[in-house]
Amino acid sequence: MAAKLKKGDKIVVLTGKDKGKEGTIASVNPKTGKAIVEGVNIAIRHVKQSQNNQGGRVPQAMPIQLSNLALIDSNGKATRVGFKMDGDKKVRFAKTTGDVI
Repeated sequence: MAAKLKKGDKIVVLTGKDKGKEGTIASVNPKTGKAIVEGVNIAIRHVKQSQNNQGGRVPQAMPIQLSNLALIDSNGKATRVGFKMDGDKKVRFAKTTGDVI
């Protein structure tokens, strides 16, 4: 099935502790249905010191469920994603505005 959300998309979080936060998708794992979004769902990881690394408490973005994310349309609002044929090519479009993404 085609991906509704892809790497580099501007999104907004719909539910959870980070509700309302906006960010950009850094990576998507379609097998688990999760994505890593920059600046969202931050957890503190304790990293051991090494020769190259200072170590200590390092903030790290953790995966978040794709169903809790929505794409931001050209108006800056959350929108659902649909698919349509543009000539002989399948494209994504925003359901609120109808614009091709």
